[in-house]
Parts: sequence; structure tokens; C-alpha cells
Amino acid sequence: MVAPELPAVVAATHLIWLRTNHLLTQALAEHDLTPATFQALWAIDPDAPPPSMKAMAERIYCNAPNLTFITNQLVDRGFVERRVDPDDRRSRVLVLTRKGRAAREALVRAALEKTPLGVLSADELRQLLALLNRALPAD
Repeated sequence: MVAPELPAVVAATHLIWLRTNHLLTQALAEHDLTPATFQALWAIDPDAPPPSMKAMAERIYCNAPNLTFITNQLVDRGFVERRVDPDDRRSRVLVLTRKGRAAREALVRAALEKTPLGVLSADELRQLLALLNRALPAD
């Protein structure tokens, strides 16, 4: 049985995502990115080992052809480089360039400044994070 509040919660989370993307339109345009390419850029943690193409596809929930299309855009803009995976020479990893790190940092900052979630208090954000983490599958 579906809780009666579930449709409203799903709609609200989707609306927050859409609203945040809308509010980022100008910042994304300054970097010649789309929401999809920004999502991929955000998914590359600059402090972690470079992700494989397979790991990236899993992170952003897309198939290999779509990821290749998105990756090509990021490569063409100079934000990432494809390199041979040192642990598996048959695979490729995505490495942020200096330009990619700067763009990622600026866009993440803009997303955090513009998100509708910014109106919540620190305590409310902690509560929301705990609830959202319960809903997310463990990696």
C-alpha cells in the first residue's frame, strides 16, 4: 500500500530538482553546459580516484551511449580527459582537468546558493538528509 503522502513527496523532490536546474540556467550557459552535462561533472569527485566510464554510467543512471555523448561534450569543452585506467588497461577513466575543476566548483557553489532547499535551517537540513539517506540504496 502506498502512503497517501508519497505522490506529493515525489512531486516535491522532482520540483526542487527542476527549479534548481531552472535557477542554474545562466550559470550553466556561462560554461556551455546542460543540466545533464553538469550532473556528470558534479558526479566526478575531484578528491577521489577518477571514475571509470562504467562507474559514471551507474552514478548518473544512464546507458553507455548516453554517457559517451555527455562525456564527448565535457571533453570538447576541456572539462575532462579520457585516460586509460591504470588498474584495467581495457577501460577508460574520466579525469577532471584544471578547467573542469574550476567549472565544477563554480557550478556546485551556484547550485548550493540557488537551491530552494537553502531556506531550510541547519537542523531541518540534517533531518531531511537523514530521511533522504534512508530512501537511497546503500552503495
